[in-house]
Amino acid sequence: MAAPLSDHEKRKQISIRGIVGVENVSEIKKGFNRHLHFTLVKDRNIATHRDYYFALAHTVRDHLVGRWIRTQQFYYETDPKRVYYLSLEFYMGRTLQNTMINLGLQNACDEAIYQLGLDMEDLEEVEEDAGLGNGGLGRLAACFLDSMATLGLAAYGYGIRYEYGIFNQRIKEGWQVEEADDWLRHGNPWEKARPEYMLPVHFYGRVEETKKGPKWVDTQVVLAMPYDTPVPGYMNNTVNTMRLWSARAPNDFNLQDFNVGDYIQAVLDRNLAENISRVLYPNDHFFVGKELRLKQEYFVVAATLQDIIRRFKTSKREHTSSTISFDTFPDKVAIQLNDTHPALAIPELMRILVDIEKLHWDKAWNITKRTFAYTNHTVLPEALERWPIQLLETLLPRHLQIIYEINQKHLDRIAALFPKDLDRLRRTSLIEEDGGKRINMAHLCIVGSHAVNGVAQIHSNIIKTDVFKDFSELEPDKFQNKTNGITPRRWLLLCNPGLAELIAEAIGEEYVKDLSQLKKLNDFVDDDTFIRDISKVKQDNKEKFAQYLEKVYKVKINPSSMFDVHVKRIHEYKRQLLNCLHIISMYNRIKKDPTAPFVPRTVIIGGKAAPGYHMAKMIIKLITSVAEVVNNDPVLDDKLKVIFLENYRVSLAEKVIPATDLSEQISLAGTEASGTGNMKFMLNGALTIGTMDGANVEMAEEAGEDNLFIFGMRVEDVSEIDKKGYNAMKYYEQIPDLKQVIDQIKSGFFSPQQPALFKDITEMLFKHDRFKVFADYEDYVCCQERVSRLYQKPKEWTKKVIKNIAASGKFSSDRTITEYATEIWGVEPTDLKIPSPNEPREAIEETARALKKASIL
Repeated sequence: MAAPLSDHEKRKQISIRGIVGVENVSEIKKGFNRHLHFTLVKDRNIATHRDYYFALAHTVRDHLVGRWIRTQQFYYETDPKRVYYLSLEFYMGRTLQNTMINLGLQNACDEAIYQLGLDMEDLEEVEEDAGLGNGGLGRLAACFLDSMATLGLAAYGYGIRYEYGIFNQRIKEGWQVEEADDWLRHGNPWEKARPEYMLPVHFYGRVEETKKGPKWVDTQVVLAMPYDTPVPGYMNNTVNTMRLWSARAPNDFNLQDFNVGDYIQAVLDRNLAENISRVLYPNDHFFVGKELRLKQEYFVVAATLQDIIRRFKTSKREHTSSTISFDTFPDKVAIQLNDTHPALAIPELMRILVDIEKLHWDKAWNITKRTFAYTNHTVLPEALERWPIQLLETLLPRHLQIIYEINQKHLDRIAALFPKDLDRLRRTSLIEEDGGKRINMAHLCIVGSHAVNGVAQIHSNIIKTDVFKDFSELEPDKFQNKTNGITPRRWLLLCNPGLAELIAEAIGEEYVKDLSQLKKLNDFVDDDTFIRDISKVKQDNKEKFAQYLEKVYKVKINPSSMFDVHVKRIHEYKRQLLNCLHIISMYNRIKKDPTAPFVPRTVIIGGKAAPGYHMAKMIIKLITSVAEVVNNDPVLDDKLKVIFLENYRVSLAEKVIPATDLSEQISLAGTEASGTGNMKFMLNGALTIGTMDGANVEMAEEAGEDNLFIFGMRVEDVSEIDKKGYNAMKYYEQIPDLKQVIDQIKSGFFSPQQPALFKDITEMLFKHDRFKVFADYEDYVCCQERVSRLYQKPKEWTKKVIKNIAASGKFSSDRTITEYATEIWGVEPTDLKIPSPNEPREAIEETARALKKASIL
């Protein structure tokens, strides 16, 4: 029998990752050695693994630079409408491997590194994740950047360069402990500082009424320093830009009156200004009304709008005209607001147009509305941003005046349409009066945008018929759906090369840019060889992940057990508790009759809890306490293992998702806007156990409901229970299995040293569980038994897997972005390839002319 292929040989075989080519390999080796010598100032005797990673990163970056400059030249020549994606979060993860894949350099780099006697995977592991996001919203922004570049859109991501990203999670004695994520300490080879584009951002001050109109004066200035990161499209020579702002104190900060004060203290106080970009707020689906957070939101918005307007004014078209007219602004600029966090962009653009550019209010408002579009990401009331009026009055006095004016005109319109309907005025006002005056940022976004979208069909329906019902009655055409997607470059090619190659062998390589082609895999559902190959890829991935877990967590797991995975932020609505109750019930079943047949499972749960979210932290402690009991009970043998995955992040998702058999998507129906982890698992050959919530609904539609394990209440059932009143005690008394599980938690079975440790959890479950864990418990356990039965029939299981992969094409972010582009932004994706850097500059002008001709036709 032939010896198994080494990882290096496996990677060499993969054609999708680019041509090896002797010249390519020797050029990369040359670049690597040059950077080791000149950039890192090291030789092979004293170089560390980190030095080798940096040498490779700089070598790969060299291949980006020419294309990056080319892309910007091309945009200047063609002057397309530009798309600006504004987000407080970009959860990018690692950059090296993604860049190699999108430039078609992976194989050449692999070979070069191998010839240099180094291990590529070891080098890739050195890179820090860029963890500038909390979860779904930030990772979506990252996937969108990849798709916008791949679709040839002139798009820019704008956000904050946080010095500290999402905290690193450590588990100590079963509790979450946070550590600062000092991701920049070794430097970031992918970014380029652009001090020449530094811009001032104003805070505080007061508004002075002058003959020429209101003037914002006596402000404090903070400088915004841009750092640019290249965003390569897949194999199309397009390299777009993500521009992240870092706060800097001006040189005269606190020194204007230094002769009366302390020079040393004045210099030390520069930190106060620079704290704006110090740290990412770690709250997911929870609003914290802190002044520093509001400063961050205005900081990114003010710097970005100045930059957008500068680019608009210096475009080729404006260069040829003697006066700058803002009439064409919405034809040249589309701004997408990723949730309400950048909502201040609306009053800020109004301030610039009215106060600085001296446009009439109505004209400015028309331009503003046509420019902005808003994506809503959640219906949880505690997550909606509501800023206290006093805070805005102090920090942004002019913006508060503008918001009042926007609100007045908005309410005048409502009053004209619905005379005497005072309750409607109250419900749709931008200013909420109850419990202290606050600005409802979602209302500001809706009123100030020409399009509003939810992120899955069910979520968009809830927005229209419930949360923003009054607004959709007013402007029904404004409300749309854009179901989320994921980039197949990172979430298939990069993380699951074995599966990506298997698919390419079956249906060709075109699917990477057109994921809908995966439906061709339906032809292979009954192909025994294909079934065996799919199953083998999964098994290989599981064995690799099992080795990783053994190395990192020192736990031995059974790779032939079912890998049952639940990874996402820890939140009551995501119902990790429901999963935990099921684990305890499986434990009890084995203990009751250890000889009864049981399908072995490894349950893997991972995710971070917001540092101030007590209940989420208690849930982690419960899971780790249950794991402690389960994993140390000899009676269980290899049947059941529970692992809490510490510090879940993008780079860990890339390891666990390809190894998963069962994906847990079990939020209460009507609470998860979309979810994107669900799509990643589906694409990577896991089956889903889930409720009819978020994008699960559309996944079931695409694959057929019988190819997912759907359980639990639907949205209508939840409403019905809400009307009657939810009675948890009823379920506890009627379901003996549930009663046993809860009694064990209550009695301290999992916390013998502190029997009352989990009192907060059990009390919540009985008295105020908004997410109705008990109501879905019985159906969940039954559904899990169906899962186990099918897992015992590997061929039937794998057929369902193939049907799921074949149905996952809809969930490419390329599809999502194509819909945003054509239905909201008014731009057209193109498969045009920008001339490569080694072609003369004239090639760009030629391509530009061809593009213009095509658009005229």
